[in-house]
Amino acid sequence: MKYKVFVDGLDGTTGLEVGDYLSGRSDLELLKADPVKCEDPRERSIWLNQADIAFLCLPDFASRESVSLVTNESTRLIDASTAYRVDPEWTYGLPELDPGQRELIAKSKRVSVPGCHATGAILALHPLVSEGVVPKDYPISITSITGYSGGGRNLIEKYRQHGESLMSPTPYALGLTHKHLPEIRKHSGLQFEPVFMPIVGNFYRGMAVSIPLVPRLIGGRSALDIHEFLAGYYASEQFVRVMPFDIDANTEDGFFNVEGCNETNRADLFVFGGDDRILLITRIDNLGKGASGAAIQCLNIMLGLDEGTGLNA
Repeated sequence: MKYKVFVDGLDGTTGLEVGDYLSGRSDLELLKADPVKCEDPRERSIWLNQADIAFLCLPDFASRESVSLVTNESTRLIDASTAYRVDPEWTYGLPELDPGQRELIAKSKRVSVPGCHATGAILALHPLVSEGVVPKDYPISITSITGYSGGGRNLIEKYRQHGESLMSPTPYALGLTHKHLPEIRKHSGLQFEPVFMPIVGNFYRGMAVSIPLVPRLIGGRSALDIHEFLAGYYASEQFVRVMPFDIDANTEDGFFNVEGCNETNRADLFVFGGDDRILLITRIDNLGKGASGAAIQCLNIMLGLDEGTGLNA
């Protein structure tokens, strides 16, 4: 039996990546609709309700519309927008979040794929907060640098046309109300939303999410203590690697490679520092573990397959 899969928003950045992952799968039937005709909700509804699983690779408002069009109780949805990431009726699609998260995803009919910045932050913070290593009311600060593909079609086109004038890294969302903040707070277990500054760089894909910690505010634990804790927490994970506690091994002439996880569904977690200062860095491909790769990982779990099917670790 081949499961029928439909991608709503196949021509967007995330949709194209999801389509690429699915195109090489012999165990799935990818339903292909005319994107122009699918601008009509009635046409889109036909395709959505034919699918065993439908990916929603759309802006928030369009995703909500597509959800309202699904009348077939058997159709399961994987949404890549921000619309449902803190909705209690949807399952958060981060399998590594908790020991029982995979089972929740496997049984769910509605799964929301995490945001890219949020994935990096939550993978670093959730284990520490949930186990009481970092207090829930800790004043967390996050800096994240990402490739411009994370901004979607418009930003990609802007960089391709005016790349020379955009050479410098560009901070944004300086109103400090970035759309990923609610899910970072909720799924990290924090009492308050962090101070978060994202930065766009003049490179296509790749991301590094950085979080500093002060040992005296977390019970005097050192960087090595934090590294050992995270290494134990993620020891059995296929797609999360806690990298060796070795600054020379993790840098090139002292410089950190933001693009080191590109073209994979892997998250690399680094701990730098010593007894008086700690820096956590999560590196992912913002289009891989930060978007489309994570969506495919959830698909595999929902279908009872090896979650690494079709993915590069």
